[in-house]
Amino acid sequence: MDIAERIKQLRESTGETRKEFSFHTGIPVRTLEDWEAGRRTPPEYIPRLIAYQIEYEKVMKSRGQDDEQK
Repeated sequence: MDIAERIKQLRESTGETRKEFSFHTGIPVRTLEDWEAGRRTPPEYIPRLIAYQIEYEKVMKSRGQDDEQK
């Protein structure tokens, strides 16, 4: 899987549009569009950072729900 596909897959895993994902990650919409279309290539670490952010937010949300149940 190339970086363009990975970025798109990460965005789609959140269920967000490009605009929503842009706001969520702080990455400009045009940059996301260019990355997903393969017109530009982000540094290699960017998909890893985005994946880490998404996973971190899932864990924190899960912990928040666990705390509410106690």
